[in-house]
Amino acid sequence: MADDVAADLALTATQVSLLVSLPLLCFGVFALVAPRLLARWGIEATSVLALTALAAGIVGRSLPGPGALWVGTVLVGAGVATLNVALPALVKRDFPHRVGQVTGAYSATQSAFAAVAAVVAVPLAGTQPQGWRVAFGVWAGLTLVALAVMTWRWRTARPVTTPRPAEVVTWRGSHRSPWRSALGWQVACYMGLQSTFFYAVVTWWPSVEAEAGFTPAAAGAHQGLLQVMGIAASLLAGRVIDRTRARGQSGLVVLFSGMSAVAVVGELLAPGWWPLWIVLLGLGTAASFVTALSFSGLRTVDHAQAAALSGMAQALGYGLAALGPVLLGGLHDATSTWTVPLVVLLVLKAPEIVAGALAGRRRVIGG
Repeated sequence: MADDVAADLALTATQVSLLVSLPLLCFGVFALVAPRLLARWGIEATSVLALTALAAGIVGRSLPGPGALWVGTVLVGAGVATLNVALPALVKRDFPHRVGQVTGAYSATQSAFAAVAAVVAVPLAGTQPQGWRVAFGVWAGLTLVALAVMTWRWRTARPVTTPRPAEVVTWRGSHRSPWRSALGWQVACYMGLQSTFFYAVVTWWPSVEAEAGFTPAAAGAHQGLLQVMGIAASLLAGRVIDRTRARGQSGLVVLFSGMSAVAVVGELLAPGWWPLWIVLLGLGTAASFVTALSFSGLRTVDHAQAAALSGMAQALGYGLAALGPVLLGGLHDATSTWTVPLVVLLVLKAPEIVAGALAGRRRVIGG
C-alpha cells in the first residue's frame, strides 16, 4: 500500500518513512495532551471529539489536494492517541473489578480489525493508481458508527449539575501525579520497552525469517498466525490478570516476557521449529501488551489518575516504539545480519522484566 501511495504522489523514500512513522509520533505527543482534555471535558465528550478527528482524518487523507494526506494522518494519530488514553480511564471508572478482562477484550478487537484491514486493503485498492484512496477512506464508516454510539452515550449520560466533592477532587488531580511516582515510571518503562519489542517484531520478523531461508509467502503466513495467536492471548491474558488482583502481576510479567524471549532465542538457534516460536511470540507479545495497558487501571486509585498514567505510559511507549524499528534496521544495515539486532532485543528484555515485575506489585500510586 505504501508503494501505491508513493507512486501516485511521487513521494521520496524519506517522505514515505516519515509518513509511516508519523502516526506513532502523534500517538506519543497527543498522549500527553489527552489527560488534560479528559480532565476538562470528561471521558464521553473527549471521546466524541477524538472520534470526530479520527473520521475527519480518515476521509481527509484519502482526498486529493496538497497536504491532505499529511494533515489527515496527523488527525488520525491525534484521534487514536486520545482514544488510547481515554479507554483505560473508562475501564477504570465503569469496570473497576474487570480491568484485565475488558482491556483484553478491546485489545483483541483492535487486533482483529487490524488483521481484517490488512487482508482487504489490497483488494480494495485494486489495480488503479489512486485505488489506495478507497482503501484508506472506506474505514470512516466504522468510525462514524462508533461516533454515533459514543454521542448517544454522552447525551444520555446522567448530568452532574452538582458534583460530589470526590468527583471534583478526582478530575482536578488532587491525587499524586504518576510523573512524580516511582511506580508511575515503572509502569511507563515497562510499556515503553515491551512496545519497542512488539513494534520491532511486527516490522522486521518477516525479514528475519527471510534471512533464515523462508520464502516471502511463508513469512507472510507466519505473520498471520502471529496475529491469530495475539488475539487469543489478549482474551486469555485479560482473564488471568483479573484473577491475580489479590497478589499482583509480577509473575505474569516474567511469564509473558519470557515467552517472547524464548521465541527469539529459538529463532536464532533452531529456525526450523518456527511453529513453536511463532506461537510463543504471539502469546508473549500480546499478553505483555494487555498487561501494560491494564496497569493504568490496576495501579491507580480512580479514572482521572488512570488517564494521567495512561498518557504518561503511552507517550513514553510510543516514543520508544517509533525509534525501536529504525534502530534495529540500522543495526542490520551495519552488520548485514539479523543476529545482532535480535541479541539486542534479548538484552532489552532484562530491563523490561525488571520494570514490569516492579510495576506488577499490588500497589497503587500514592497508596
